[in-house]
Parts: sequence; C-alpha cells; structure tokens
Amino acid sequence: MMAPQIAIPATYMRGGTSKGVFFRLEDLTEAARVPGPARDALLLRVIGSPDPYGKQIDGMGGATSSTSKAVILSPSTRPGHDVDYLFGQVSIDKPFVDWSGNCGNLSAAVGPFAIANGMVEPGRVPRNGLAVVRIWQANIGKTIIAHVPVTDGAVQETGDFELDGVTFPAAEVQLEFMDPAADEEGAGGAMFPTGRVVDELDVPGVGTLRATMINAGIPTIFVDAASIGYTGTELQDAINADANALAMFEAIRAHGAVRMGLVAHVDEAARRQHTPKVAFVAPPATYAASSGRTVQAGDIDLLVRALSMGKLHHAMMGTAAVAIGTAAAIPGTLVNLAAGGGVRTAVRFGHPSGTLRVGAEALEAGGQWRVTKAVMSRSARVLMEGRVRVPRQEQAC
Repeated sequence: MMAPQIAIPATYMRGGTSKGVFFRLEDLTEAARVPGPARDALLLRVIGSPDPYGKQIDGMGGATSSTSKAVILSPSTRPGHDVDYLFGQVSIDKPFVDWSGNCGNLSAAVGPFAIANGMVEPGRVPRNGLAVVRIWQANIGKTIIAHVPVTDGAVQETGDFELDGVTFPAAEVQLEFMDPAADEEGAGGAMFPTGRVVDELDVPGVGTLRATMINAGIPTIFVDAASIGYTGTELQDAINADANALAMFEAIRAHGAVRMGLVAHVDEAARRQHTPKVAFVAPPATYAASSGRTVQAGDIDLLVRALSMGKLHHAMMGTAAVAIGTAAAIPGTLVNLAAGGGVRTAVRFGHPSGTLRVGAEALEAGGQWRVTKAVMSRSARVLMEGRVRVPRQEQAC
C-alpha cells in the first residue's frame, strides 16, 4: 500500500518580481526544522525539483529563477528584531537548495507575512498607517527594515504602486537594507574584496575584463556591456537563447567568485549558483522593454542587465538592485561611471522589464567605503494560502 501525502501549512506569495512558497518554521516536519538534507529534500519536492524537463510541473515552482524559491520564517530570537527570515533558492534541474544569499524581492513579502502570522507585537502594528517590521536576514546576517501599509488593522495589499516586471499595481512596501555589505562569513568581510573599485579579471576563453566586484546586498560582479559585445539594451531571448553567451557569463561568474574569495576553485561555483551574481552595465540608451513600452534614455541614469541562476533575469533581482545602488554611490566603480560618475545618492536604471530606482548612503573613512543603508520600494501580496502536499515516502519526516 502506498503511503499518503502529507499536508504542510504554507502560503504562496509574490514579493517584488519573484514568487515563493512561505513556511512558518514550526509548521515544517520535525526533521526539516533544522538545516540539512531533510529540509532540502522537502523543499525540493515542494517546488518540483530536480526536473530534467525544466518545467517543475509536479511542484509549486514556475521554472524560472524568480519562481523557484522557498522562505522559512519564525519569530526572531535576536534583540530588536521581529522575524527571522531564511531564504532558499531551489535549483530547477539539479538536486540542491542554495542558502548562500538573500532574495531582495521576496524580502518585501516577509513583513506582511510576519504581521499576518502574529510575529510582530500587536502594539507595534497601527490601526492605520505604516507598520515597521524589523527583519533578521539569516542567510547573510543582516537587518532589513520593512515599512508595511496597514488599513483597519490588516496588511494592505492593494494599491496604485506600479513596479515594472509586475503586471498589476499593488500597495507599496519600502525596504531599507541596513549596512548591506556582506559580512565576513558570507564574502570576505570587505565591500570590495580585491581592495579596488575596479579590477582586472582574467577569464580564460573570454579575456581580461575590467570588473567591479562588490559585496553589497548580494556579491555581484559588474562588467561593461561593450567589453563583452553587448549594448545593455538586451532582453532575455538575446542572452538565454545563446548557449555560448550563457557559458561566457558562467565563466565570468566562476572566476569572479574565486577572486572574491567565495570559492577556492572555479569548479566549486557550480555548486553555488545563487551567488555571486554577474551583471553588465552601459550608459543610458532608449530601448523597448519586454512589455513593448519604450524606455527613454533621458528617463534613466544607466542600463543594467543581470543574470540569476544561469539566465538573464526578466527584470532585476532585489539584492542585485542593492548592489547597483551601492556601487553607483561610490565614485569610480563601473556602475558609477556608466551613470556619469560623481557623487550619487540614488539612481534609476533600465532593466529588461522597465526601470527601477534605488538609493544608497555611502561614507568614506580612512580610505574605506561603507554604505549605511540602501533603500528601494517593492510590493507584495498573498496569492494562495492553505496546505502544500508532498508524498510522504519522498521526503524525510
């Protein structure tokens, strides 16, 4: 007799331009409440991975890096925080979950989830107004402050805030990523691990590229679009349908990961797909976004295209947006130079789906740069809530 499926309370949420399955830690099977193979096996089966067809038909995943995600939340044990937030990037075609970084887009959904699930003290949630939710991002050991709109004591999800890459408007959630440079455990302790805002990165088969390698929001490698034969106006098909291009970007990512101290050897990068990210930048230019809307050069400061889990992202990862805002605020980086150079506290950049504005506060002391926070707006809403079902025999419980 075949064992029945088990049912686990879960919420399917959109945050920014991503979607994921959200769990309360206490609702997971006992073995999955701690890090390890049982947790990974459970999340893989929930999302529908590994899938050699690349479609995740038998799971909750949407067959893209933006929709193959899981979140585990619990009341925070850290002073001054409301909720502990753990993010898992689930590989689509391989049997692993990458815990090495955050998802900035899904960060926008953490505050609303925490309020709705009683993780924020009732006295700190206004009847009407903005609730300030203090989030501990456990993957990278950083604080995120979410400003969540509340109406009649409940999270407000509808509104008129428009986010390129998301079809329908919703309520705005402002996020502050505090001291966003990656910590020592995550990426060598320095915002610029090579010690320079622009470095020479040798990539066999590609050449020597000028690169800005930065730890902020998420470890990211920025290169000039022109140096690799692009304009910065490309949409997904121009990159994702080109196997040679994807191989080139993975080579850049792998060799950059070694230079940033994230891995000891390029071969290890394949087991760390979520980080670092690789992106290419260019000065402003007019282009047609994926929706067909024309983005005017005069409306943006620079162009940025970024890859996630081996594919060009359809919009922009939230954590990469933090890296963009941080790098733009520091004179001399490739991002700053593409935006025209000088001192900047915010930039609006063009991505495949449209534009996004992100701000950052940068300070220099003793020759070292420090960013106190990066700020951007997203939106979030619950798509479905209830129970997700998993075959019992296919996960450790």
